[in-house]
Amino acid sequence: MKYWSFLFSNNHLSLTLLVKALHHHSTRQRLSAHFNNQAKAEVTMKFESILDETNGFGRYQIALVLLLFIPRIAIPCHFLMNNFIAAIPSHHCNISSLSSEGIFGNLSQDERLTVSIPVQNDGTPDSCHMFSYPQFHLLSNSSSPSEVAVVQCQNGWEYDNSTFISTLATQFDLVCEKRGLARASATIFFVGVMAGTVFFGVLCDKYGRRSMLLVSYVSSIVFSVVSAFSSTYIMFAAFRFLTGFALTGIINISVVLSIEWVDTKHRTLIGVFGSISWSLGNMLLAGFAYLVTDWRMLIITVTSPLLLSTAIWWWIPESARWLIANGKVETAYKYLQKCATFNERRDFTSRVKPEALSTVTTVDHHVHSYTYLDLFKTPQMRRLTLFTGIVWYGVASTYYGISFNITGFGLGLYLTHFIYAAIEVPAKILIYFSLNKVGRRITQTATLVLTGVCILINIITPIEYWTFRTVITVLGKGLSEASFTTVFLYTTELYPTVMRQNGLGYASFMARLGASISPLIMLLEDMWTLLPEVIFCTLAIFSGLIAWLLPETNNARLQETIEDIEQMRKKPIYFTTEDQINVPLKLPISADTTQ
Repeated sequence: MKYWSFLFSNNHLSLTLLVKALHHHSTRQRLSAHFNNQAKAEVTMKFESILDETNGFGRYQIALVLLLFIPRIAIPCHFLMNNFIAAIPSHHCNISSLSSEGIFGNLSQDERLTVSIPVQNDGTPDSCHMFSYPQFHLLSNSSSPSEVAVVQCQNGWEYDNSTFISTLATQFDLVCEKRGLARASATIFFVGVMAGTVFFGVLCDKYGRRSMLLVSYVSSIVFSVVSAFSSTYIMFAAFRFLTGFALTGIINISVVLSIEWVDTKHRTLIGVFGSISWSLGNMLLAGFAYLVTDWRMLIITVTSPLLLSTAIWWWIPESARWLIANGKVETAYKYLQKCATFNERRDFTSRVKPEALSTVTTVDHHVHSYTYLDLFKTPQMRRLTLFTGIVWYGVASTYYGISFNITGFGLGLYLTHFIYAAIEVPAKILIYFSLNKVGRRITQTATLVLTGVCILINIITPIEYWTFRTVITVLGKGLSEASFTTVFLYTTELYPTVMRQNGLGYASFMARLGASISPLIMLLEDMWTLLPEVIFCTLAIFSGLIAWLLPETNNARLQETIEDIEQMRKKPIYFTTEDQINVPLKLPISADTTQ
C-alpha cells in the first residue's frame, strides 16, 4: 500500500512538473513571438526616433526648405508662361506691299484697311482674309456685295504690338490655320515634363536625390536659354520639350527631400509652406510678363533663379532615408551628425551610434533594384498606384484647364493671372489646417469635388452674370490649387521609401498627361462652347470620389518597404501624442492591421 501511495505521489509530482514545464515553454514561446513582433515594429519605426534625436524640425530643416524654395519659384513661371509667350494679339493681313505699289494714293491707314480687308461681325478687320482686289467703293459707305472674292492673306500679317512686343505667334506667324500650334506648344512642354518624370523617377531612386537635382538645375538652364534663341518653331518646340523634361527633376526631388528630412508631425507644415513657392512664382510671373513683353527675354528672366539655385546646391544634403535604404549607413550618419549639430543637439553622437542605423531597414536594397514594375507587382501597391494615378490626372487636368482660361472676364490678361495666383495663398493656408484637423483623404476628396461643383455652377450660369461667374471661377481656381497642394504631400506619404521617388514620378507622369491634354481639350470649344467645361467638371468630381478610396496618412509614420504597404491594408500605424514621436510604437505590426 505504501508502495502504491509512494508511486502515485511521485507520478503526481512528475506530472505536475511536466505540466509546469510545458506551461513555461509555451509562455516563453509566446513571449518570444511577442518580442520578435515588437522588434520588427521597432526596426521599421527606428528612423523617426533617430531623426527626432537630431530635432526633426529645427534650423537644419528650415534652411533646407528655404534652399529648395528658390528653384521652385521658377517652376510655375515655366508651366504657365504659355499664357503670355504664346498669346495671339489682334492681327490682320499685311497690306504694306499694296501701299508700296502706289495704288492707295493718299489714303489713310484706316481707309486702306477698309478697301483691302473685309469686316467681321464685331466690326473689326478680318484676321485671316483680304479682298482679292481693293474695293474703293467702300469709301463711300456702300455695302460690299456678297460676290466680292476674298482670299487668304498673301503677304503675312500685321500685329497689334501695344500689349506684346513679340510672342511665338508674331515670331513664327502662328495664326489662322496655324493657330493651334501656339496652344500646342504648351502640350509639347508638358509631354516633356511627362517624359522627365519617368527618367528622374528611376534615376533618383537609383543614384540619389542630390546628384540628380544638380543635373536638373544645369540642364534646365541650358535648354531654356537655347529655346529662347530658337530660329524656327520646330527648334523652339524641341528645346521646350527638353526644358519641361529637365524641370521635372526640380519638382519631384525638392518635394521628396524636404519631406524625408522632416519629422512626422511637421510634414504638413513643410508640404504646404513649400507649395507657397508655386503661388509666389505664379504671382511674379504676372509682373515679369507685364514688364518683359518680348517672349525671348521673358524665358530668360524666369529661368534666372536657377542660376542662384545651382550656386547654392552644395549646401543641400542627400536624403538620409535614401542613404540608409541603399546601405550607405556611414554617409547617412555624417548627414545626421551635421543636422544634429546645426540644430544644437550636441549629445547626438553619444545617444545614437553608427551601427544603430543598420537596423533601421531590413531591405536588401543593393540586391533588389526597384523599378516602376514594382508599383504593380503586389496587390496593395497595384491598388495604390491605380488610384493615385487617377487622382493626379484629375487634379492636374482641372487645374490647368482653369489656369489657361484667363480671358473673357473683363479684367485684363495680367490682372486675371495675378488674381488666379493670389487666391492660391489663402487656399493653402486653409488647407494646412484642414490637413491636420480632418486628414488628407477628406481634404483631397472635398477640394476636387468642390472644384467640379464650381465649374458646374459656371456651366449653368448665364454669361451675362459675368461678375458672379468670375467670383465662382476664382473660387474654383483656389480649390483646384488646394487639391494640388494636398496631392503632393499625400502621395509622398503614401509610397514607401524604397519606391517613393518612383511612385511620385509615376504620379507626376499622370499629372503631366492631364496637363498636356488640357490645352487640346480647350480646342473642343469650336464643337460646343461648354464642352471643355463639362469635361473638366466630370474629371474633378470623378477623381475626387476615387481619392476617398485611398488610405489616411495623417500623423502616420512614413512606410519604408513594399512589405509595409502590403501589411497596412486599411489602418496606418500612428504615433501617439504621449510618444511625441520619440520612441517606437510598442504594439506589434500584425498582418491583420487594416487601413
